[in-house]
Amino acid sequence: MSIQKLLSGVPRVVNIGLSGFAADLAAQGTPVVQLDWRPPAQGKKHLADLLAALGACEERIARANAEALKRMLAANPVLVDVQPAGQVIKGLGEKVLLHAGPPITWERMCGPMQGAVAGAIVFEGWAQDLESAMQLAASGGVAFHPNHHFDAVGPMTGITTRSMPVMIVENRAFGNRAYCMINEGLGKVMRFGANDAEVIARLRWLAASFGPALGAALRASGGLELVPLISRGLAMGDEMHQRNVACSALTLRALAPHLARAAGGEELAKILGFIAGNEQFFLNIGMVMGKSIMDPVRGIADSTVVTAMCRNGTDFGVRVSGTGDQWFTAPVEMPQGLYFPGYSEQDANPDMGDSAIMETIGVGAFAMATAPSVVGFVGAGGVSEAFAFTGAMSEITLAKNPRWTMPALDGQGVPTGIDVRRVVETGIQPAINTGIAHRLPGVGQVGAGVARAPLACFEQGLVALAAAMGVRP
Repeated sequence: MSIQKLLSGVPRVVNIGLSGFAADLAAQGTPVVQLDWRPPAQGKKHLADLLAALGACEERIARANAEALKRMLAANPVLVDVQPAGQVIKGLGEKVLLHAGPPITWERMCGPMQGAVAGAIVFEGWAQDLESAMQLAASGGVAFHPNHHFDAVGPMTGITTRSMPVMIVENRAFGNRAYCMINEGLGKVMRFGANDAEVIARLRWLAASFGPALGAALRASGGLELVPLISRGLAMGDEMHQRNVACSALTLRALAPHLARAAGGEELAKILGFIAGNEQFFLNIGMVMGKSIMDPVRGIADSTVVTAMCRNGTDFGVRVSGTGDQWFTAPVEMPQGLYFPGYSEQDANPDMGDSAIMETIGVGAFAMATAPSVVGFVGAGGVSEAFAFTGAMSEITLAKNPRWTMPALDGQGVPTGIDVRRVVETGIQPAINTGIAHRLPGVGQVGAGVARAPLACFEQGLVALAAAMGVRP
């Protein structure tokens, strides 16, 4: 096209960067396309240079990531049993307590985490009351470790001790097992930092009655295959982190006959009512499924895939496949969302829990397009915003999971395989659907919302991965 012909035509403008210029042109009737462009790595030269240097290793990285995705997509997680944690989690003995998130000491724990710890100590009988439990924890009388170090996960505070019944998921494609405490139900619960007599009594019932019955039902059924169940749940409007209505109902339907043989009379009615009355029952099953899927992805040399995201109410932690079990941490951010009547953001604790493993496998906020109703509940908007969440998460992932598809997006697979390079390059923070706990111990849940993983974790991970690969800018 000649310059004269180009200049004689109607102007067509592509605006890069500041949207104000596009708005002015549009107001004058000039056709304009706005391009949302940002400098790579948010303009941080050392990170941009490192990304460029890693580009020279694309063949190595692509090969490693192909193996990581192969393992993720080949996973066959099956819920097989429920047993006391101390009987199946190696090393979980007397006065050993597991918690959500990366490693943390008692002094740095947030209010709800300390409250849950105190309640768990009383539950185990290591102290007679909450005050003496706090003293025991502060004196160093309890050993604290992350769930992730013991093949386990836990929601919110994530507390796991030896007498608590844990669900066991076996990844039959690779032979590994993972563990997670049973969801306690709604209301005041230990996962949100509550620790009164009602909370402890419920835990004792789960350990003495519900857990053994559920374990017997699972053994009798031969196990509950989770990949097809998740697929059905997505088609029925679940995204698996905030909305688990369909999957909880499907689980109850599959196990009800076996539960009826494992328990009877009023106890059976109580067990069935407990599951039916808890729309979040499946959340813990989804979490332990996610852990079983991602553990075989750890330690693949040169892989940029994020294998874990978690938070303890103080720190956010990330692991990257190519750097093994190393944690990259940064201060955790506050969730944004809706609060129950009588509460506000002034009451909220920063985000916590191991449940971000759900987003690591491509569900939760990454699959928001399947559950537009969740978007309004967490205060983020409507249907278009739900699609936008999933679209943005697609920008930082490597593939789409063909086994878990989203009907609202014409059967497109959920975004799968968070790439630490893409997070750093784009500046898009992984979104996480979450509950919101009160900042003080003993209160419980005060809302729900969406949290964001801090970029600093991924920046540290990128630097460490490049060093492990021998790459320098």
